[in-house]
Amino acid sequence: MDSIHIQIVEGNHHLRSLLGWHLQQAGYGVKQSANLQQAKSVLYSPQLTLVIIDSDLPDGDSMEFCRWLYQQRKLMVLMLSARSSEREIVTALRAGADDYLTKPFGMQEFMARVEALTRRLRMSSAPLFLDYGDLKIDLVHRRVQLQGELVELTPQEFSLLYVLAQADGTALSRWELLRRAWPDAIDNPRTIDTHILSLRKKIETDPQRPSLIQTVRNLGYRFNAEIINQGEAPPPAFSAGEQKAYRQNGQTSKVPAGKSLRS
Repeated sequence: MDSIHIQIVEGNHHLRSLLGWHLQQAGYGVKQSANLQQAKSVLYSPQLTLVIIDSDLPDGDSMEFCRWLYQQRKLMVLMLSARSSEREIVTALRAGADDYLTKPFGMQEFMARVEALTRRLRMSSAPLFLDYGDLKIDLVHRRVQLQGELVELTPQEFSLLYVLAQADGTALSRWELLRRAWPDAIDNPRTIDTHILSLRKKIETDPQRPSLIQTVRNLGYRFNAEIINQGEAPPPAFSAGEQKAYRQNGQTSKVPAGKSLRS
């Protein structure tokens, strides 16, 4: 079970510790968080595969967080709740929870629910990476390679690129990108523009004339995989050493033919 890592997001210290101890005894890797803020700080751990979350946390909306986790299509969710009404259970499942366990519960039932979810993880046929030729998106380790070179993206930039790529060429509005790619509710769609600009600087040959992440006028953005799949990949970029030397020289030298500088 060394490949299964679980995060427990539970405000009750005693219950959180008890669940963590039993999971560790069963061979799972475990991370513990008392609230959503702590949970988000370790959310991007590449080994994380299952999140156990309390429905009543003091610092945020657990249902909204569950919806965001579902949009990532990477993590499974077990919701714990003192609420046992059918309405509450249905709401959680529709928000993206894979299972719902009502408090109080027995430890044997809890462990059986976890084991059932981890079996589904092992049997899942979901892709581990997206391969667009020169551009590869590793969904497990949340890494991106362009022409064999690792591109350093922030967690939010990776989520944005992943959501765009998963749309398979369909244009997504700024509001839709906020809903799918952001863990927190944000009411400023122009936040997307700032992150798109940063992302283009890292993966586009010419960020001023982007071809991979295209602007769709009056709507938002789309991921243009065809330019890679058709063999129209950009020319080789500077290596890390070349970029460093170029910047140390005051960026006054000309870019060699057939090269491009990604910043």
